[in-house]
Amino acid sequence: MNVIVRTLVLSALLLPFAVSADEAKPVEAKPVAQTGKARRFLAAGFEHGQPQPNQVAIVGLDGKIEWTIPANNVHDAWLLPNGNILYQNDQRIAEVTREKKEVWSYDSRTMNGNAGKPVSVHAFQRLANGLTMIVESGPARIIEVDKDGKIVHQLPLTVDKPNPGRDSRNARKLASGNYLVCHEGDGKVREYDPTGKVVWTHETKTMVYGAIRLANGNTLIATGNGNRVIEVTPDHKEVWTIEKNELPGITLGWMTQLERLPNGNTIVVNCHAGPKNPQAFEVTPDKKVVWTYNNWVDFGHCTPVFQTLDDTPGVIR
Repeated sequence: MNVIVRTLVLSALLLPFAVSADEAKPVEAKPVAQTGKARRFLAAGFEHGQPQPNQVAIVGLDGKIEWTIPANNVHDAWLLPNGNILYQNDQRIAEVTREKKEVWSYDSRTMNGNAGKPVSVHAFQRLANGLTMIVESGPARIIEVDKDGKIVHQLPLTVDKPNPGRDSRNARKLASGNYLVCHEGDGKVREYDPTGKVVWTHETKTMVYGAIRLANGNTLIATGNGNRVIEVTPDHKEVWTIEKNELPGITLGWMTQLERLPNGNTIVVNCHAGPKNPQAFEVTPDKKVVWTYNNWVDFGHCTPVFQTLDDTPGVIR
């Protein structure tokens, strides 16, 4: 691949998180700020032209990092039930122990027919049966691979505007066996059955990033650059929203990941919102903010990944 083509492909992969010249300027480091009941969580951030490290980290109750590993272009990460961390470094996914020993990996750049092709990864999930689901933009497919990287199941994605950097963002396999996929370039959330048939579509007309299916059958959606969070019914009625400037003292930036907690509250990841705004916050159903976290020193402008570690089972992520 020549230099020009490689540059164009790289630009396409990074474009959704591109920042303006003003946003790219280094900012003054401020102390870690956490309001409300302290939380322990997994987070990941990466920066271009900023002093913050590119990393996946576990943050303790004091708001400070207690474990970290370098990573770049991270769009998803998990603390697994066995205590290991499943994360990505560009298009390579790895499982590591707390001692940072790698026990499993999969490289979408080279494996299962992808060698020499543009590909990016924005979502993956360790499934209950031990397989790992990986969503590949470029090839526009979902694959489930075993411990040896062999594809056990795959399905094609429906993409209106093919682009290796925008075909998909976060995606989750549902308890039903279907898949809920955010298509950033198309501005749509699609649900697929195991054969790849689209069985439900919600159009956001934004660069949508995250969506989770709630226990009540509704879908909670982080609209990306739409600067809002919406909960929609199966027939597309909006029954709960958070608007860009609705919460006192918080401006919504690029909405990325979401969690619905057992108490009914929602964790929102507030990426690209600037140093005056928290990178993550918890809000009640009546939109009272009960927890915020702001750490521009260790994370910064591009912090799209978050997983709570101190809640009882039942968190929907």
